[in-house]
Amino acid sequence: MAREGADIIDIGGESTRPFSDPLPLDEELRRVIPLIKALSQEIDIPISIDTYKSEVASQALEAGAKMVNDISSMRFDPAMVQLVASAGVPIVLMHMKGTPKNMQVNPVYGDLLGEIIGFLHKVTEKAVSLGIRRDLIIIDPGIGFGKSFDDNLTVLRDLHRISSLGYPILVGTSNKAFIGQD
Repeated sequence: MAREGADIIDIGGESTRPFSDPLPLDEELRRVIPLIKALSQEIDIPISIDTYKSEVASQALEAGAKMVNDISSMRFDPAMVQLVASAGVPIVLMHMKGTPKNMQVNPVYGDLLGEIIGFLHKVTEKAVSLGIRRDLIIIDPGIGFGKSFDDNLTVLRDLHRISSLGYPILVGTSNKAFIGQD
């Protein structure tokens, strides 16, 4: 990926696909830390740790990761806020309805974009109020995380509305089931 021009390598050890179960901390650490240590010695592009667990993020940053990508927007592990604020690293805050276990059970919205924007506004303001620098926050509308096929297309079509929050946007569309559907 580095040779092909990737700007960031995002490494995660726990699947967060729909209906997945959480992975124990020790197994997630076993999967990601050796890889981050090895890659950080071989490539010059930033490595991101994709986790919602502060202990995994902490050890990954020590191993060479340069940013945190948290699908829970720091809601599943309150210690993540202090870790990211102290480390002074970029953080990706993502919108997700529910948890990976239940996010696709019945993802219904009254106002899809309004709810995503409202959620992202709330978590970014909380992050800033707790010491995370505004310029280190990246938002992710959460394609595939508690959204229907049509919801995903709406989010992609209307990203300009989400950009009104004033943060860089990361859109993760790889390995999403809705791509290629009719």
